[in-house]
Amino acid sequence: MAEAYLKHLHGKQLYVDSVGLKPSELDGFAVAVMDELGFDLKKHKPKTFDQLEDTSFDLIITLSPEAHHKALELTRTLAADVEYWPTQDPTGTEGNREQKLAAYREVCDALLARIRRRFANVGAASG
Repeated sequence: MAEAYLKHLHGKQLYVDSVGLKPSELDGFAVAVMDELGFDLKKHKPKTFDQLEDTSFDLIITLSPEAHHKALELTRTLAADVEYWPTQDPTGTEGNREQKLAAYREVCDALLARIRRRFANVGAASG
């Protein structure tokens, strides 16, 4: 979700990639919530840290304690900043489909607001 939105906002100014801790399938709830916002994630291929083709990042943003630990390990030998954005994991939400979608929407809304604030000045000097 965050990758698609950040690419939408700043895809020409920033290189953006996202990874998870373990191999997984595309999350149908994430696809549905992003589709509501006009983003098509159906062709997205989830990948792990080990599948990164490039590790020359300036900034890594982590959303879970486990991912933060992994990013800190990765950056011990890299010149990259690591930011931790504590984020609720909606995958374990109990309830019906609408309750699960609501949890994903909440996470998506929080991430989008955080991205807007964090990257508000990207491209501002290039005008």
